[in-house]
Amino acid sequence: MCSINKQTLRDLNRRDFIKSAAWGTALSGCSVSRVNTKKRKPNLLFVWTDEQRADTMAAYANSKIHTPNLNKLSAQSVVFERAYVTQPVCTPSRSSVMTGLWPHANGCTKNNIPLPLEIPCFAELLNDADYTTAYMGKWHLGDELYRQHGFDEWVTIEDMYNKHFRPGRDRSKRSDYHHFLLKQGYQPGSHNRFSRSFAARLPIEQCKPRFLELKACDFLRRHQHEPFMLYVNFLEPHMPFFGPLDNEHDPAAVTLPSNFNDPLEENEPLRYRVSREACIAKYGREEKDIRALIARYWGLVTQVDRSVGAILKTLDDLGLADNTIVVYTSDHGDMMGAHHLVEKCVMYEEAVKVPWLMRIPQTQGRLIKNPVSHIDMVPTLLELMGKEPADSLPGQSLVPLMQGGNVKQDHVFIQWNPGNGSLKVKNDGTNLASQDELQKAKNEYSRAVISPDGWKLSLSDADKCQLFNLKEDPGETTNLFDSGCHQDVIRRLTQKIHHWQKSVQDDVNV
Repeated sequence: MCSINKQTLRDLNRRDFIKSAAWGTALSGCSVSRVNTKKRKPNLLFVWTDEQRADTMAAYANSKIHTPNLNKLSAQSVVFERAYVTQPVCTPSRSSVMTGLWPHANGCTKNNIPLPLEIPCFAELLNDADYTTAYMGKWHLGDELYRQHGFDEWVTIEDMYNKHFRPGRDRSKRSDYHHFLLKQGYQPGSHNRFSRSFAARLPIEQCKPRFLELKACDFLRRHQHEPFMLYVNFLEPHMPFFGPLDNEHDPAAVTLPSNFNDPLEENEPLRYRVSREACIAKYGREEKDIRALIARYWGLVTQVDRSVGAILKTLDDLGLADNTIVVYTSDHGDMMGAHHLVEKCVMYEEAVKVPWLMRIPQTQGRLIKNPVSHIDMVPTLLELMGKEPADSLPGQSLVPLMQGGNVKQDHVFIQWNPGNGSLKVKNDGTNLASQDELQKAKNEYSRAVISPDGWKLSLSDADKCQLFNLKEDPGETTNLFDSGCHQDVIRRLTQKIHHWQKSVQDDVNV
């Protein structure tokens, strides 16, 4: 068996890497036979989920959850151990994954803002007519049920965003999944719509993941002889946090987050503390409540895992795996009991960190520990698929990290922009603050940075700031911002945030 040492790996230039990744040259310490091919363009299978935190598979230190297919995929993939979103809520995060632009730059700073039609998504940026392209599943970037942004095929599952359609769109239109359920004999409820809760209670064969699985496998069969680009976006494990595999995991076997009992002292952001009260009221205070919630959440991840496994098996059966880049990630995480919070919209690790796997043909899996950002997704994919990333993109290709080298930007930045309904107050109100203080916290902007040496600083314009040493305090239980002991770190990372803001024309004053 041949062996390629680290120095040789570093000496490979980017063009060599792309050529070896796509056409079968040995790359990283493994013996790989050269594929006899006419240099067919690589396919892309991009699978993502909604609200899946990183630690939901073995590659991210969770061996209890049942994800055999994701475990197999991760063993074959480049695994980014510390992958972060650009903003921990759906639409803004999705806008960055699809366009390579920060939310403030593409205009999608809060949920349900339509992505401007003139801003290109990845299929348009690649701009290669040889590819057949498809988007399937949740979109949440405007005009949900209408094909757009360079995709040839469009398969839809969501009917709750019609009220946000642009003027002139037919709001009575219903999704492909809606019509699938009609053919199964089901009758919609109010507003002529199948709710998410209704769909989640159906047998697994009629739930959204299986529907998308069938559509994706059909696409692969129909387009196996031509270059293709297929995005499949599952809603799960997003709320309502239940489904057909609710009994897949024993709540007694669930490990509660180590910071489950963190009280969130007064030096933590008011918005977070008020949300904690609301989460306790909604999801329960006791350990048994959160264990049961997490077990159901894991069941949803397992449900996705089964459909991902079927899609990857179809890829294998058709002989396409050796020429298909596979990406797996999520739009944001979920607190799932950490700090006794549930859902997202905060800067804590559980909400901003996501799984990110990239299986590249004829390359060996490896673990990358450097912090990386979703803002780098588009430049990385462009380079892997043979196109030079545009200078207008603020991110960077992560190909050098995959080669064993370094990248220019080694700090990760995260935004929070208001208007996402992120201030959740329990029904009987809160005694933590006045209405004026609550309104101020609701409208706060924050910008965070994660450094390679494990520090995390979050600056807010209207709420408490945060500083955590992630190496010593991975659960973020001790906010060091006002400790008076780390002014040099605060000063250094504040400069990093402000320099980054200037470079991306982000004029928020934090």
